[in-house]
Amino acid sequence: MLEIGSTVGGIYKILNVIGKGGMSVVYLAMNEKANKQWAVKEVRKDGISNFEVVKQGLVAETNMLKKLSHPNLPDIIDVIENEDTFIIVMDYIEGNSLSKALKEYGALPQSQVILWAKQLCDVLGYLHLQDPPIIYRDMKPSNVMLSPDGKKVTLIDFGTAREYKSQNIADTTCLGTIGYAAPEQFGGHGQTDARTDIYCLGATLYHLVTGQNPSEPPYEIKPIREWNPALSEGLEKIIIKCTQKNPDDRYQSCNELMYDLEHYDELDTLTRKKQSKKLRIFIALLAASAVFFCGGFVFQGLKRSQTDEIYREYLTYAENSPDTQSKIENYMSAIELKPEQMQPYKLLVDAMMEDDLLSKEESSIIRGYNTRIKALSDEKDYPQLIYDISKMYWSCYVPIQGENIYQNILNAKEWLDILSKYDKFENIKTATVMKYIADYTDSSRKNINQIDSSKSPEDSLELYDNLKSLLEFVEIDTSDVLRIKTYDLLSYIIGQEATDFKKAGIEKSEVDSLFDSIQTGIESIDNSNLSENIEKALTQLGSAKQSAENSYKVGKGG
Repeated sequence: MLEIGSTVGGIYKILNVIGKGGMSVVYLAMNEKANKQWAVKEVRKDGISNFEVVKQGLVAETNMLKKLSHPNLPDIIDVIENEDTFIIVMDYIEGNSLSKALKEYGALPQSQVILWAKQLCDVLGYLHLQDPPIIYRDMKPSNVMLSPDGKKVTLIDFGTAREYKSQNIADTTCLGTIGYAAPEQFGGHGQTDARTDIYCLGATLYHLVTGQNPSEPPYEIKPIREWNPALSEGLEKIIIKCTQKNPDDRYQSCNELMYDLEHYDELDTLTRKKQSKKLRIFIALLAASAVFFCGGFVFQGLKRSQTDEIYREYLTYAENSPDTQSKIENYMSAIELKPEQMQPYKLLVDAMMEDDLLSKEESSIIRGYNTRIKALSDEKDYPQLIYDISKMYWSCYVPIQGENIYQNILNAKEWLDILSKYDKFENIKTATVMKYIADYTDSSRKNINQIDSSKSPEDSLELYDNLKSLLEFVEIDTSDVLRIKTYDLLSYIIGQEATDFKKAGIEKSEVDSLFDSIQTGIESIDNSNLSENIEKALTQLGSAKQSAENSYKVGKGG
């Protein structure tokens, strides 16, 4: 390895290591005379049995990059060769890879992904226009660097790129990453060409907007709206077309793909239904403005005015919608126009809570907006929005088959953790109690029927106090669903923890008093739609009472 502080080529001073691979180390270096930082990639002969083959590949890669110039590609500045090492000096790309962004945030905002997609499509198109065309072949999130401001992407690592040779019937090697790679990259399916890169880009976009890694089992690319119905139908169609197994069924060039990326919203069925009215409004505004004004600034004003008007129309449509689904669709449309506005998120949550039922699809919509919602943290009403989302999961979410029976509480925990930072929030006491119960549920989810023998008496007393506080909170809440689910949870926890409550000195009469309050609360719910839930809650209460009775009997001569 190069020594920190040493100088390479008499110019580049090594500052520190910024990355390591199987065969190489990448350093941050400084050209002190030019006062500019560079990335220095070192490949050493040590430990590489086929160093000459690797070296030839690196020479081909650097020669390829040297003749390229594009804003989304790194520039090769220098190549230093000797017997033991091969050193490449290139642009230092600030930021992190998209794979790191996925790991940190999960699914990324659709509007940002489309912005990046256009840049990647443009750079691939540039590569394909070279003579001969250059096929990149390994598009994936880890090979795309994102600038610190989140606006620019840079394509890195040309280790698998090749120049297209028309006489090749098929490639002789299988290169690429499973899940992202097109079928033809694995031999026997013809030669890789521009359409191969289009497939890889489609797979990459799929991962970015869904958070689902196509390089992990079952190595499948599903329609993106199965994961998140809030995503654009137009973008879904684009990704499906990009990732067709037969290259003839994909986009045939990056120009074709770029056109659809520029007009993805026009592919939306929902957008098409409303487009005619919006177009008439826009043309009328444009015509009226043309009479009185001239100059480019007018069109910017029109664009803002048009966006504001359509945004307000979506909110009006939602308010007057006859059903919850229509409200949700219109609020989602408003969010896509103005993702920085708090109001449509708040109204969206209110609409989802109208029927006291949060479906899997509605939950997916909220998950899809996670990053956008968290970006609103400086807004005045942000804590209230987070509180409403927490309550929505706590009270309305119905776990699907295979999920933990208290998945609603676990889903609420993510938002309650955020809310815990806002100690001035008016409902912070209730939120703190809910968070405590959520933490309890989280800690016991792996083996829900085992009592934690390490719990101290102080822990048990704290839990007991929080259960009482939660009971007080739920008794004044207006949601029947929230009440019945919370009573059910309280019964379960008391039954499980009765032995520890006894050890902590909590009298049986105190536990019985809690049970009596829970039973009174359950029986006070007059809602025929919840009759089955009420019956289950009473059954749970009976089991919990019996469990507590047995715990307090132990050691009393029986």
